[in-house]
Amino acid sequence: MMMADHYTYRVTWSAEDEEFVGLCTEFTSLSWLAPTHEEAFSGIRQLVADCVADMEANGETAPEPMADRAYSGRFVVRVPPETHRSLAMKAAEEGVSLNRLISARLAADLER
Repeated sequence: MMMADHYTYRVTWSAEDEEFVGLCTEFTSLSWLAPTHEEAFSGIRQLVADCVADMEANGETAPEPMADRAYSGRFVVRVPPETHRSLAMKAAEEGVSLNRLISARLAADLER
């Protein structure tokens, strides 16, 4: 279960199913329902491990865990010209670069 331990897991409550659901970011089509948080976490981890083992046995490549990927810190986002202008004006008003304004807003949004 070594590689499967590097995947990104989370457990949340499913009001629709009235159970906890275990999820894996790298395997969006997989989920595991269970009555407790711990069972949902254990279930999704085992399901992913089984899936990875099955893929490897069939010569398929399993998704690379997000935790093992390298990130440069750079990405390009296309926005409408009006949005670009508004953001540039806001950055100028705040006395910061456009990059700093966007970075701060993205970080704040993630913290919510």
